[in-house]
This record gives sequence, C-alpha cells and structure tokens, in this order.
Amino acid sequence: MTSSPPPQLDLFGAPAETGPTHAVHAADPGEHVRHLGERLPAGIYLGTSSWHFPGWARLVYDHPADERVLGRDGLQAYAAHPLLRCVSLDRTFYAPIGVAEYRRYADQVPPEFRFVVKAPMACTAAALRGHAGAVPSPNPRFLDARFALDAFVGPCLDGLGKKAGPLVFQFPPLGRELTRNPQAFAARLSEFLGALPNGPAYAIELRDHSLVGPAYLDALAGAGAHHCLSLHPRMPVASEQARETGLDRTGPLIARWNLHTGFAYEAAKARYAPFTRLVDEDLPNRIALARLARAAAKRGDPVFITANNKAEGSAPLSIVKLAEQIVSLSAPGPH
Repeated sequence: MTSSPPPQLDLFGAPAETGPTHAVHAADPGEHVRHLGERLPAGIYLGTSSWHFPGWARLVYDHPADERVLGRDGLQAYAAHPLLRCVSLDRTFYAPIGVAEYRRYADQVPPEFRFVVKAPMACTAAALRGHAGAVPSPNPRFLDARFALDAFVGPCLDGLGKKAGPLVFQFPPLGRELTRNPQAFAARLSEFLGALPNGPAYAIELRDHSLVGPAYLDALAGAGAHHCLSLHPRMPVASEQARETGLDRTGPLIARWNLHTGFAYEAAKARYAPFTRLVDEDLPNRIALARLARAAAKRGDPVFITANNKAEGSAPLSIVKLAEQIVSLSAPGPH
C-alpha cells in the first residue's frame, strides 16, 4: 500500500511553458473510435483511472500538456471522447475532498457521464503508517460508518448528484489477523454497510482472496452492495473471480482493471510510462471482461469498467480494444 498521493492532487499549478497556450481540447478520435462509440450498448460505462496523463496527447487530448494543466482542465476534453463514459476518481482514496470540488468535477462533464469514486483508505485500511518508514499502527477509523458518511458518501453525493456512479471501498491487504477469520470480517463489513444510507451503488474491492466466500457474499447481498471485480495480481483472473462471486450470472458489473499480472505498481509504471501504447496485452482478461459486460447489458444491468495504465500500458487504448471486443460480441451471429 502506498501512502503518497498521486499527481492528481496537484490541480492548480501554472500552465505548461511549452506548446499551445489554450486549455486542452479533445483529440480527434478518428472514425473507427466514433463508430465504436455509436455501437457500444447503452448502459455500458467504460473509462480510466484518473485522466491527468501527458502521454495521452493525440489519444485523448489535442496537444501535450503537463499533469497540472490536465488535472485542472483535462476532464472536459476527456469526457468528449466517444468511449470514455466514466472515470475513476482515485485521488479520493488518499484524502477526502469536499462538496465544492466534487461539484466542480460534475460541472465539467455531460449529464450522461458517471464517476466511479474511491472511498478514503482512512476507512478501509486496517493499519496506517504515520510517515515513511514508520511501523503501521491500528487505524481507529477502520470500517467507521459515521466517518465514511461524513467524509465521503455525503460530500460525494451532494457534489456529484446524479453523475455519481459506484462508490468503491477498496480494502488494501488487511493482514493475517483479519484474513484468517473471513466470517469476522464479513460480520464487520455487514454492520458497516448496513449503517450507510440506501440509494448509492456500493462496491467492495478486495486485495485478499481468502476473504471471498459465503459470509462475504451474504454480507453484500444483505446490504444490496456489490463485489467489485478487481483485476490485480493478488486476486483471481476475471473469469474465475466472476464465477466465485456470481457476477457472471446476476447484478451490475463493476470492474477495475488495475495491474498486469507479474508486476508491482512501480515496476509497471517504469515499464509502461509515458502510457502511449499497449505493451503487454492481456487478452484473457480483456475477453472475459467483454463477455461479462455483454451478458450484464443483455440482462439490463449497468456496467462500469475502468482501466489503469498499468494494466496493459495505456488505459485509453485498453478501452478501445475492450470496446472492440464488446461490440464484436454484440453483433448478430454466433460467438
């Protein structure tokens, strides 16, 4: 678990010193991508984890700009892309933000756009480090529903309104004390979810496969919450994880395509930066996600899939390839 915030936190720096002086606009996606956007079934929201990557020039943005400019001005251009119908707000995992900031985001996107929002790790991490190198200490706010409501759920819903998509509680690796007793974790999770207001789509993302079992699934069902399909080396592949959690049969599909198997985040970042091309394509997970998305859409259930640059090398290009697969499955004829 990293404790340093991503560059997305720095939103109000000076404009880039080189290149065009106008704020970034949307890149021309090309006829192929426009056609995919027209054919992608309704109810399927594809997007990326954050949007502030300079390497996405010509893919998402019309010219190169630094992270500060993109963090401040890039979202409107991002939301104009034919396939990018949602985005994961990852910065909220590191620290809560207020109603005004959520509202500022909502004002930059069209009515049909949705935000997948990560809850602060202050309520999902069992232990926290005070500073680099410090021994983790127990987190008194772990699974504290009042904190989650006041610091996250309330401001998020007030600021985003109808543009709020799934609210994702990502639990980092929780340690042996919790993972050796999945029933106890499920009981605490059930109490936590039961204390949150009804209405939002709550999703739980795990990094400990041992916690997935009947007690966990019962806790989700009892609260009307959902398992978030986490494509991460610590969890099973998409097809297996979907079978274990029932996502291949019923309910909304909420998936975060996080990290390519065999890599840690920093190693993947070093290998894939500046995120301009696909480096390690993950065909099994891509095909599984497409099939799950198509099945959910046919059932009438919503689909939210966000891709990280560390999944294949370039999140926007991963989304294009995923959309191609979904559209192909949606075409008439045998598959």
